[in-house]
Amino acid sequence: MRPPAPLGAIRHMAALARHGDLGSYARQIQRLGGCERPVRMEGHRLDVHVATGEIVREITDRDLPAGQLLIRCNNRRATRCATCAETYRKDTFHLVTAGLNGGKGIGPAVARHPRVFATFTAPSFGPVHNRPTGGRCRCGRSHTEDDPALGTPLDPERYDYQAAVLWNAHAGALWGRFTTYLRQQIATRAGLTRSATRDCLRVSYAKVAEYQRRGAVHFHAVIRLDGPGGAEDDPPAWATTELLTDAIRSAARLAETPGPVIDGRAYAFRFGDQLDIRPIRSADFAGTSELSSRAVAAYIAKYATKGAETAGTLDHPVRNPITDLIGSGVTDHARRMILTCWHLGALPKLEALRLRKWAHMLGFRGHFSTKSRTYSVTLGALRQERADHNEALARARAPEAGHPLPDPDTVLVLSHWRFAGTGWTNAEHLIAHGIAPRSTDPQTEGEPTWPSVFPTS
Repeated sequence: MRPPAPLGAIRHMAALARHGDLGSYARQIQRLGGCERPVRMEGHRLDVHVATGEIVREITDRDLPAGQLLIRCNNRRATRCATCAETYRKDTFHLVTAGLNGGKGIGPAVARHPRVFATFTAPSFGPVHNRPTGGRCRCGRSHTEDDPALGTPLDPERYDYQAAVLWNAHAGALWGRFTTYLRQQIATRAGLTRSATRDCLRVSYAKVAEYQRRGAVHFHAVIRLDGPGGAEDDPPAWATTELLTDAIRSAARLAETPGPVIDGRAYAFRFGDQLDIRPIRSADFAGTSELSSRAVAAYIAKYATKGAETAGTLDHPVRNPITDLIGSGVTDHARRMILTCWHLGALPKLEALRLRKWAHMLGFRGHFSTKSRTYSVTLGALRQERADHNEALARARAPEAGHPLPDPDTVLVLSHWRFAGTGWTNAEHLIAHGIAPRSTDPQTEGEPTWPSVFPTS
């Protein structure tokens, strides 16, 4: 049974019903598609005829049913806005799928290119509670899958928290070093110079970062070999899946990025010993060692909407490590990593790492999902496609509503909007939760899921 609506919200809605158009209010909210934390804007918009300078239409915030312009927050994190995060997940799914099977402007021939799904893990910073296959944890217990002890150190006093935080801070740079070594290793195996290799081959990838339960970042990546023109160009015959797999193993072993020197200790960071590489075959292949492209795309898209909160930390920046962590639900392990970020962030030599700003991310400040330039379509292109689709629908419905939209070829839009806050009023919250969001993207139903390659500890 739903709790009763707040009295203030009921009075607000009653006032709207008496003096305003409650239907227009509901339509403005419905256009947000179920966004949980809309951005509120104040300002105005003028539609000016290009030839005559005549003001065709003027809209101010006072003219809008809510008294402000409400727009979607478009946050990618599911903990902040599940609806907008779901849109981001679907966009990521399409982006990855287009680079595997074609579509969204990419030809289907890309499905013939050699490609693998690889997982790169972090090194060890000390033994943690885990669930080894066919055995007990080092602590002597058999942990359940939801045991909160998983991923936490067996001996917190001996766990290398400083190295763990600095690993997260340097993980993005290490990935960059890896891609450089990968191109070198491919050239070596082909018996070509690096410049000659660039003339006949291109390495494309899409990757996502995931937090293990111990708070260390690792990467999942689709890595593909193309011709010099990218996704639309076939690679040379010698560029095989076996060659790509062998080159990835060597590049991951050789890649290293230098870290700082702290108290006489020089840090250098490399990937962990666990490296999983699996060929990607057809869209619907179901095997043990070979993955379907559809399953890989769904797996990467799932983690594109997650953040460090999966490791027991916060989903927002830390302003004061003392007050912000009290009663926050942060685990003891994550709290120690946050405090380590705060301590190291005070060192002038580490200022460029901005560890205090990214303490809630346990030191990681990179993008969660990235791709090479020619892998496939961009997220921006997908968003523009959706915006064009919605505008076309609005233009088709505008005459029926009695508000025809101006011709974009003859009208210049001048607008000025400023930030006025976020979230719903009580009345808007009541209306919004009575409206079921409608999807405008029918292509993502029935996406498969795929379990993690490695234990999340």
